[in-house]
Amino acid sequence: MALLVLRAIFFMVAMGIAVLIFGSEGIRQGPSWVPWAVLLGMAAVPLTVIGIDTSIKRKDLTVITAVYFGMLVGVFLTYVAILALVPIIPTPPRNPVFDWLPLVLGMVLCYVCTSLLLQTRNDFRFLIPYVEFARDVQGMRPNLLDATAIVDGRIAELADARLFESRFVVPSFVVDELQAAAESGDRHRRMRGRRGLDVLNRLRESKGIEIEVLPPDDEVDAEASDDARAVAMALKLGGRIITNDPNLVKIAALRSVHAINVNDVAVALRPSYVPGDLLSVRMVKPGEEQGQAVGYRDDGTMVVVEGARDQIGRTIPVTVTSTLQRSAGRLVFARQDDPRG
Repeated sequence: MALLVLRAIFFMVAMGIAVLIFGSEGIRQGPSWVPWAVLLGMAAVPLTVIGIDTSIKRKDLTVITAVYFGMLVGVFLTYVAILALVPIIPTPPRNPVFDWLPLVLGMVLCYVCTSLLLQTRNDFRFLIPYVEFARDVQGMRPNLLDATAIVDGRIAELADARLFESRFVVPSFVVDELQAAAESGDRHRRMRGRRGLDVLNRLRESKGIEIEVLPPDDEVDAEASDDARAVAMALKLGGRIITNDPNLVKIAALRSVHAINVNDVAVALRPSYVPGDLLSVRMVKPGEEQGQAVGYRDDGTMVVVEGARDQIGRTIPVTVTSTLQRSAGRLVFARQDDPRG
Protein backbone atom coordinates (compact mmCIF):
# COMPACT_ATOMS: atom_id res chain seq x y z
CA MET A 1 0.00 0.00 0.00
CA ALA A 2 2.79 2.40 0.88
CA LEU A 3 4.47 1.70 -2.48
CA LEU A 4 1.22 2.42 -4.36
CA VAL A 5 0.88 5.77 -2.58
CA LEU A 6 4.53 6.62 -3.30
CA ARG A 7 4.13 5.79 -7.00
CA ALA A 8 0.93 7.83 -7.24
CA ILE A 9 2.65 10.84 -5.65
CA PHE A 10 5.62 10.38 -8.00
CA PHE A 11 3.30 10.48 -11.02
CA MET A 12 1.43 13.52 -9.73
CA VAL A 13 4.70 15.38 -9.13
CA ALA A 14 5.71 14.64 -12.72
CA MET A 15 2.40 16.06 -13.94
CA GLY A 16 2.93 19.14 -11.75
CA ILE A 17 6.34 19.70 -13.35
CA ALA A 18 4.67 19.38 -16.77
CA VAL A 19 2.20 22.15 -15.82
CA LEU A 20 5.11 24.38 -14.77
CA ILE A 21 6.78 23.74 -18.11
CA PHE A 22 3.55 24.67 -19.91
CA GLY A 23 3.61 28.08 -18.24
CA SER A 24 7.15 28.89 -19.35
CA GLU A 25 7.57 31.55 -21.99
CA GLY A 26 9.46 29.32 -24.41
CA ILE A 27 6.65 26.76 -24.50
CA ARG A 28 3.92 29.36 -25.02
CA GLN A 29 5.75 30.85 -27.98
CA GLY A 30 6.58 27.52 -29.55
CA PRO A 31 4.60 25.29 -31.93
CA SER A 32 1.23 23.95 -30.80
CA TRP A 33 2.43 20.34 -30.63
CA VAL A 34 5.17 21.08 -28.07
CA PRO A 35 2.85 21.10 -24.99
CA TRP A 36 1.46 17.69 -25.97
CA ALA A 37 4.98 16.34 -26.42
CA VAL A 38 5.95 17.69 -23.00
CA LEU A 39 2.84 16.14 -21.44
CA LEU A 40 3.50 12.72 -22.99
CA GLY A 41 7.18 12.91 -22.12
CA MET A 42 6.56 13.83 -18.48
CA ALA A 43 3.98 11.02 -18.21
CA ALA A 44 6.37 8.50 -19.78
CA VAL A 45 9.24 9.30 -17.40
CA PRO A 46 7.51 8.22 -14.13
CA LEU A 47 5.79 5.26 -15.83
CA THR A 48 9.13 4.03 -17.19
CA VAL A 49 10.87 4.43 -13.83
CA ILE A 50 8.01 2.65 -12.00
CA GLY A 51 8.04 -0.14 -14.59
CA ILE A 52 11.78 -0.72 -14.17
CA ASP A 53 11.43 -0.62 -10.37
CA THR A 54 8.60 -3.18 -10.48
CA SER A 55 10.47 -5.52 -12.84
CA ILE A 56 13.46 -5.78 -10.47
CA LYS A 57 12.04 -8.15 -7.85
CA ARG A 58 15.13 -8.59 -5.68
CA LYS A 59 17.03 -5.51 -4.60
CA ASP A 60 20.43 -5.82 -2.99
CA LEU A 61 20.94 -3.14 -0.33
CA THR A 62 24.72 -3.30 -0.71
CA VAL A 63 24.47 -2.57 -4.46
CA ILE A 64 22.08 0.34 -3.92
CA THR A 65 24.32 1.75 -1.19
CA ALA A 66 27.42 1.36 -3.36
CA VAL A 67 25.80 3.25 -6.25
CA TYR A 68 24.53 5.98 -3.93
CA PHE A 69 27.85 6.55 -2.21
CA GLY A 70 29.74 6.22 -5.49
CA MET A 71 27.69 8.97 -7.13
CA LEU A 72 27.91 11.14 -4.02
CA VAL A 73 31.68 10.83 -3.75
CA GLY A 74 32.08 11.29 -7.52
CA VAL A 75 30.10 14.56 -7.50
CA PHE A 76 32.06 15.82 -4.49
CA LEU A 77 35.42 15.01 -6.13
CA THR A 78 34.27 16.70 -9.33
CA TYR A 79 33.41 19.86 -7.39
CA VAL A 80 36.81 19.84 -5.69
CA ALA A 81 38.60 19.20 -9.00
CA ILE A 82 36.80 22.09 -10.71
CA LEU A 83 37.76 24.43 -7.86
CA ALA A 84 41.38 23.33 -8.27
CA LEU A 85 41.30 23.82 -12.07
CA VAL A 86 39.63 27.26 -12.10
CA PRO A 87 42.92 29.19 -11.56
CA ILE A 88 44.60 27.45 -14.51
CA ILE A 89 41.68 27.62 -16.96
CA PRO A 90 42.20 30.58 -19.32
CA THR A 91 39.66 33.38 -19.35
CA PRO A 92 37.58 34.02 -22.51
CA PRO A 93 38.21 33.69 -25.31
CA ARG A 94 39.11 30.09 -24.55
CA ASN A 95 38.86 26.64 -26.07
CA PRO A 96 35.24 25.27 -26.07
CA VAL A 97 36.60 22.07 -24.51
CA PHE A 98 36.82 23.84 -21.16
CA ASP A 99 33.04 24.47 -21.21
CA TRP A 100 32.37 20.70 -21.23
CA LEU A 101 35.26 19.73 -18.96
CA PRO A 102 33.14 19.64 -15.73
CA LEU A 103 30.61 17.24 -17.28
CA VAL A 104 33.29 14.92 -18.64
CA LEU A 105 35.26 15.01 -15.41
CA GLY A 106 32.10 14.36 -13.37
CA MET A 107 31.13 11.42 -15.58
CA VAL A 108 34.56 9.80 -15.20
CA LEU A 109 34.83 10.34 -11.43
CA CYS A 110 31.29 9.11 -10.76
CA TYR A 111 31.95 5.94 -12.76
CA VAL A 112 35.30 5.26 -11.09
CA CYS A 113 33.94 5.78 -7.57
CA THR A 114 30.80 3.70 -8.18
CA SER A 115 32.79 0.89 -9.81
CA LEU A 116 35.27 0.84 -6.93
CA LEU A 117 32.54 0.61 -4.28
CA LEU A 118 30.60 -2.05 -6.20
CA GLN A 119 33.69 -4.24 -6.34
CA THR A 120 34.43 -3.76 -2.64
CA ARG A 121 30.90 -3.47 -1.23
CA ASN A 122 31.46 -6.31 1.25
CA ASP A 123 34.26 -4.31 2.87
CA PHE A 124 32.50 -0.98 3.46
CA ARG A 125 29.51 -1.91 5.60
CA PHE A 126 30.90 0.36 8.30
CA LEU A 127 29.63 3.26 6.17
CA ILE A 128 26.04 2.34 7.09
CA PRO A 129 26.33 1.23 10.73
CA TYR A 130 22.72 2.09 11.49
CA VAL A 131 21.41 -0.40 8.91
CA GLU A 132 23.63 -3.17 10.21
CA PHE A 133 22.79 -2.32 13.84
CA ALA A 134 19.06 -2.21 13.19
CA ARG A 135 19.13 -5.58 11.47
CA ASP A 136 20.96 -7.26 14.36
CA VAL A 137 18.75 -5.72 17.01
CA GLN A 138 15.56 -6.80 15.24
CA GLY A 139 16.78 -10.38 15.04
CA MET A 140 17.03 -10.43 11.27
CA ARG A 141 20.32 -12.28 11.15
CA PRO A 142 19.25 -15.37 9.15
CA ASN A 143 20.11 -18.96 10.00
CA LEU A 144 21.25 -20.81 6.89
CA LEU A 145 20.52 -24.56 7.01
CA ASP A 146 22.59 -27.10 5.13
CA ALA A 147 21.49 -30.62 4.14
CA THR A 148 23.13 -32.37 7.11
CA ALA A 149 21.32 -30.23 9.69
CA ILE A 150 17.98 -30.74 7.93
CA VAL A 151 18.32 -34.52 7.60
CA ASP A 152 19.42 -34.77 11.25
CA GLY A 153 16.00 -33.42 12.26
CA ARG A 154 16.92 -31.98 15.65
CA ILE A 155 16.80 -28.47 14.23
CA ALA A 156 13.00 -28.78 14.11
CA GLU A 157 12.83 -29.44 17.87
CA LEU A 158 15.20 -26.56 18.56
CA ALA A 159 13.10 -24.25 16.40
CA ASP A 160 9.88 -25.35 18.11
CA ALA A 161 11.50 -24.51 21.44
CA ARG A 162 11.91 -20.89 20.16
CA LEU A 163 15.68 -21.11 20.47
CA PHE A 164 16.02 -19.13 17.22
CA GLU A 165 14.32 -15.76 16.83
CA SER A 166 15.41 -14.95 13.29
CA ARG A 167 14.28 -16.60 10.08
CA PHE A 168 15.67 -19.76 8.50
CA VAL A 169 17.11 -19.70 5.00
CA VAL A 170 17.51 -22.83 2.89
CA PRO A 171 19.62 -22.53 -0.28
CA SER A 172 17.80 -23.80 -3.36
CA PHE A 173 20.64 -26.20 -4.15
CA VAL A 174 20.10 -27.87 -0.74
CA VAL A 175 16.44 -28.48 -1.61
CA ASP A 176 17.52 -29.87 -4.99
CA GLU A 177 19.99 -32.17 -3.22
CA LEU A 178 17.29 -33.47 -0.84
CA GLN A 179 14.85 -34.00 -3.70
CA ALA A 180 17.45 -35.90 -5.73
CA ALA A 181 18.24 -38.05 -2.69
CA ALA A 182 14.52 -38.74 -2.11
CA GLU A 183 14.26 -40.08 -5.67
CA SER A 184 17.50 -42.07 -5.49
CA GLY A 185 17.62 -45.79 -6.14
CA ASP A 186 19.73 -46.31 -3.02
CA ARG A 187 17.40 -47.17 -0.13
CA HIS A 188 19.51 -45.51 2.59
CA ARG A 189 20.00 -42.30 0.58
CA ARG A 190 16.31 -42.26 -0.35
CA MET A 191 15.28 -42.48 3.31
CA ARG A 192 17.62 -39.60 4.22
CA GLY A 193 16.25 -37.44 1.41
CA ARG A 194 12.64 -38.08 2.39
CA ARG A 195 13.41 -37.39 6.03
CA GLY A 196 15.01 -34.07 5.06
CA LEU A 197 11.95 -33.06 3.02
CA ASP A 198 9.67 -34.03 5.92
CA VAL A 199 11.71 -31.84 8.29
CA LEU A 200 11.45 -28.91 5.86
CA ASN A 201 7.68 -29.35 5.65
CA ARG A 202 7.49 -29.46 9.44
CA LEU A 203 9.44 -26.22 9.71
CA ARG A 204 7.27 -24.57 7.08
CA GLU A 205 4.04 -25.60 8.81
CA SER A 206 5.21 -24.57 12.28
CA LYS A 207 3.70 -21.36 13.58
CA GLY A 208 6.14 -18.67 14.55
CA ILE A 209 8.90 -20.07 12.29
CA GLU A 210 9.79 -18.12 9.16
CA ILE A 211 11.59 -20.17 6.52
CA GLU A 212 12.38 -19.30 2.92
CA VAL A 213 14.22 -20.90 0.03
CA LEU A 214 16.68 -18.59 -1.73
CA PRO A 215 18.84 -19.15 -4.82
CA PRO A 216 22.60 -18.72 -4.47
CA ASP A 217 24.38 -15.53 -5.50
CA ASP A 218 24.93 -15.23 -9.24
CA GLU A 219 28.51 -14.16 -8.56
CA VAL A 220 29.34 -17.56 -7.03
CA ASP A 221 30.65 -20.18 -9.42
CA ALA A 222 27.88 -22.71 -10.12
CA GLU A 223 30.51 -25.47 -10.25
CA ALA A 224 31.80 -24.67 -6.76
CA SER A 225 31.12 -27.13 -3.95
CA ASP A 226 27.91 -26.86 -1.95
CA ASP A 227 29.95 -25.95 1.13
CA ALA A 228 31.63 -23.06 -0.67
CA ARG A 229 28.31 -21.79 -2.01
CA ALA A 230 26.68 -22.06 1.41
CA VAL A 231 29.49 -20.05 3.01
CA ALA A 232 29.33 -17.41 0.27
CA MET A 233 25.57 -17.14 0.68
CA ALA A 234 25.82 -16.80 4.47
CA LEU A 235 28.52 -14.14 4.03
CA LYS A 236 26.32 -12.14 1.67
CA LEU A 237 23.26 -12.39 3.93
CA GLY A 238 25.28 -11.59 7.03
CA GLY A 239 23.92 -14.74 8.66
CA ARG A 240 25.21 -17.88 10.29
CA ILE A 241 25.32 -21.49 9.17
CA ILE A 242 23.66 -24.35 11.05
CA THR A 243 25.15 -27.70 10.14
CA ASN A 244 26.26 -31.12 11.32
CA ASP A 245 29.37 -31.11 9.13
CA PRO A 246 32.55 -30.23 11.08
CA ASN A 247 34.39 -29.54 7.81
CA LEU A 248 31.83 -26.88 6.87
CA VAL A 249 32.35 -25.27 10.28
CA LYS A 250 36.09 -25.04 9.56
CA ILE A 251 35.52 -23.59 6.06
CA ALA A 252 33.13 -21.01 7.49
CA ALA A 253 35.66 -20.02 10.14
CA LEU A 254 38.23 -19.29 7.42
CA ARG A 255 35.76 -16.85 5.83
CA SER A 256 34.83 -15.30 9.20
CA VAL A 257 31.31 -16.72 8.99
CA HIS A 258 29.73 -17.89 12.23
CA ALA A 259 28.65 -21.55 12.15
CA ILE A 260 26.80 -23.69 14.69
CA ASN A 261 27.31 -27.45 14.84
CA VAL A 262 24.11 -29.12 16.07
CA ASN A 263 26.22 -31.91 17.57
CA ASP A 264 28.09 -29.37 19.71
CA VAL A 265 24.76 -28.00 20.92
CA ALA A 266 23.61 -31.52 21.83
CA VAL A 267 26.85 -32.16 23.75
CA ALA A 268 26.45 -28.90 25.64
CA LEU A 269 22.89 -29.83 26.61
CA ARG A 270 23.74 -33.31 27.84
CA PRO A 271 23.18 -33.80 31.56
CA SER A 272 26.32 -33.88 33.66
CA TYR A 273 27.16 -36.84 35.85
CA VAL A 274 29.17 -36.66 39.06
CA PRO A 275 30.57 -39.50 41.18
CA GLY A 276 27.90 -40.92 43.44
CA ASP A 277 24.94 -40.40 41.07
CA LEU A 278 22.58 -43.37 40.82
CA LEU A 279 21.55 -44.51 37.34
CA SER A 280 19.56 -47.31 35.78
CA VAL A 281 21.25 -48.64 32.65
CA ARG A 282 20.51 -51.55 30.35
CA MET A 283 23.65 -53.53 29.58
CA VAL A 284 23.92 -54.20 25.87
CA LYS A 285 27.43 -55.54 25.15
CA PRO A 286 30.73 -56.57 26.78
CA GLY A 287 33.34 -53.92 27.53
CA GLU A 288 36.99 -53.90 26.48
CA GLU A 289 38.31 -54.90 29.90
CA GLN A 290 37.60 -58.14 31.67
CA GLY A 291 34.25 -58.18 33.49
CA GLN A 292 33.09 -54.87 32.01
CA ALA A 293 29.73 -54.32 30.36
CA VAL A 294 28.57 -51.33 28.31
CA GLY A 295 25.19 -49.62 28.31
CA TYR A 296 23.77 -46.36 26.94
CA ARG A 297 21.62 -43.65 28.43
CA ASP A 298 18.67 -42.19 26.54
CA ASP A 299 20.82 -39.21 25.50
CA GLY A 300 23.43 -41.52 23.98
CA THR A 301 25.98 -41.32 26.80
CA MET A 302 28.07 -44.50 27.05
CA VAL A 303 28.22 -46.07 30.52
CA VAL A 304 30.95 -48.62 31.30
CA VAL A 305 30.09 -50.74 34.34
CA GLU A 306 32.70 -52.83 36.18
CA GLY A 307 31.83 -56.43 36.96
CA ALA A 308 28.54 -56.41 35.08
CA ARG A 309 29.35 -58.62 32.12
CA ASP A 310 26.97 -61.29 33.44
CA GLN A 311 24.15 -58.69 33.43
CA ILE A 312 24.11 -58.12 29.65
CA GLY A 313 20.53 -57.84 28.47
CA ARG A 314 19.27 -56.57 31.84
CA THR A 315 18.59 -53.11 33.27
CA ILE A 316 20.54 -52.70 36.51
CA PRO A 317 21.14 -49.90 39.05
CA VAL A 318 24.67 -48.49 38.98
CA THR A 319 26.62 -45.77 40.80
CA VAL A 320 28.80 -43.32 38.87
CA THR A 321 32.48 -43.49 39.85
CA SER A 322 34.05 -41.12 37.31
CA THR A 323 33.49 -39.42 33.93
CA LEU A 324 35.70 -38.76 30.93
CA GLN A 325 35.03 -36.11 28.26
CA ARG A 326 36.20 -37.08 24.78
CA SER A 327 35.78 -35.52 21.34
CA ALA A 328 33.32 -38.28 20.48
CA GLY A 329 31.24 -37.55 23.59
CA ARG A 330 31.13 -38.10 27.35
CA LEU A 331 32.11 -41.49 28.82
CA VAL A 332 30.77 -42.50 32.24
CA PHE A 333 32.38 -45.19 34.43
CA ALA A 334 30.23 -46.86 37.07
CA ARG A 335 30.03 -49.88 39.36
CA GLN A 336 27.13 -52.17 39.87
CA ASP A 337 25.11 -51.49 43.00
CA ASP A 338 24.83 -54.28 45.52
CA PRO A 339 21.14 -55.31 45.39
CA ARG A 340 21.40 -56.28 49.06
CA GLY A 341 22.20 -52.60 49.92
